Amino acid sequence: MKNLTFLKGFFLFFTLNVTCIQAENTPDVKTKSGLNVGAVPAIAYNTDTGFRYGIVVNLFHYGDGSLYPNYRYSIYTELSRTTKGSGTNQLFFDSKYLLPHGIRITAEINYLTEQTLDFYGFNGRESTYNKALTDDDSNNPDYISRVFYRHERNLLRLTTDFQGKLVYKNLRWLAGFGYFNNEIGPVNIDALNKGLDDDEKLPEVPGLYDKYVQWGIIPPNQADGGVTTFFKIGAIYDTRDNDANPMRGMWTEGILLAAPSSLGNSAGDYTQLSLTHRQYFTLIPHDLSFALRLAYQGKLSGDIPFYMLPFYMNSYLTYDGFGGAKTIRGVLRNRLVGDAVAFGNAELRWKFTYFTLFNQNFYLALNAFVDGGTVLDRWEFDQSRISDELYHIETKKDNLHLSYGGGFRIAMNENFIIAADYGVARDKNDGNTGLYIGIGYLF
Repeated sequence: MKNLTFLKGFFLFFTLNVTCIQAENTPDVKTKSGLNVGAVPAIAYNTDTGFRYGIVVNLFHYGDGSLYPNYRYSIYTELSRTTKGSGTNQLFFDSKYLLPHGIRITAEINYLTEQTLDFYGFNGRESTYNKALTDDDSNNPDYISRVFYRHERNLLRLTTDFQGKLVYKNLRWLAGFGYFNNEIGPVNIDALNKGLDDDEKLPEVPGLYDKYVQWGIIPPNQADGGVTTFFKIGAIYDTRDNDANPMRGMWTEGILLAAPSSLGNSAGDYTQLSLTHRQYFTLIPHDLSFALRLAYQGKLSGDIPFYMLPFYMNSYLTYDGFGGAKTIRGVLRNRLVGDAVAFGNAELRWKFTYFTLFNQNFYLALNAFVDGGTVLDRWEFDQSRISDELYHIETKKDNLHLSYGGGFRIAMNENFIIAADYGVARDKNDGNTGLYIGIGYLF
């Protein structure tokens, strides 16, 4: 049986008393104070990983209301499980006002268990994605396994970043540290086959990750994962008028990441540079804006272990995967993996109605986007031991991976934003489509 389409339900303070809703063409904002909480259930089903259930909760504290729509602090929590063992345990904290001297703190604690993490090889189009290898249709002679492009990963991730003001207006320094413990392995076929009918069970065959380990493309000291501890320093220039959905301004940052072997990094040391520019333009006051993000992340020295390549490091959150929900919507997650990756997003955002409900400020919005990215520098590996012509890798430069699509937003009190995006990959070698339902705008 093919995987059922990913579905993630979301919750909106629903009421039958439509007279409580007052629609407006322009915002009629009520100042908020104290504690405000939004919640979204996380619901999904997949043949191989089972039924996902859980909840996402985002808490905002507005203090006495004088800062609104800014908040004194925010806490984001996600707790979810699947019936076959995958899980997300995530806690994220953000505040610009709790520490003295205007120092902002962001911190996250995550423990992620993924039975079928996407893995398509390295360096973009050097590695061919063939959907037929995962299509278990009885008339498909090329089928190998539904989880051929997957491996297992358990990840403990801890990060803390601090930002403080510099002399020049809107310019801030950044300093932080992180600890990532990646436990990597093949997909546990026996666990995923539990409860399935014989015609649905996965075959006991090696996946792409297993072959890369066998051929030495993934070095033996990285095949099982490892610990990475790093420091970050950088600078940020921020003139945005609002954090959650700016209508004007920019946010530009440069971050230097250093992971020295003296901190116990099991695969050696490396340094990395991350550059991001975000800019926002008002087209119609209050209602229509254009948002742009351009990002680059590349190695400066050393050797980055393969399990750290997919993480996009920035000053707010750590995003997992070049391709997918947080970087290039519609393109397969982890499709772009290399020593240096660049990507961009261009998006129109239209708030088409405003209303109040249960004394909360709401707006509804639509967005249309074009995303793209490319691998600029290869992750070098030895392919001399590849013994199967089917997986021959042709060394070549990557080109642009493009996608396009649209989305819908439901925003409460400016900051709690339920988001749904649907992206379409331009090239079938990058996948087909992606539906992403979560919290917040992409950037």
